[in-house]
Amino acid sequence: QVQLVESGGGLAQAGGSLKLSCAASIRSSINNAMGWFRQAPGKEREFVAAIYWSGGSTTYADSVKGRFTISRDNAKNTVYLQMNSLKPDDTAVYYCAGGPVVGTGRSNYVFWGQGTQVTVSS
Repeated sequence: QVQLVESGGGLAQAGGSLKLSCAASIRSSINNAMGWFRQAPGKEREFVAAIYWSGGSTTYADSVKGRFTISRDNAKNTVYLQMNSLKPDDTAVYYCAGGPVVGTGRSNYVFWGQGTQVTVSS
């Protein structure tokens, strides 16, 4: 079983930045891929970005390319999401997820964190 704990959410102004962290209890083949998803009120949970612990290959949703950066620190079993040039549309609960293979669908991921709220004011 893998436990994921997010932190770093909060309130930011449009154009500002926030950095989210996701600490994983272990790193193994069952969570070799780590992803970030987000869910705004009344909307489906959507893919944001993903990364492999090994090699660091990344994937991004078109809506965040050039603004968000996913990274990892293997020594700390922690994945980060640096969010720059924030927009009000980025307001959502952000979830960390872990699974064996990177993908953009929720079904690719087995383990989920509890979520952290990000609110961007205009």
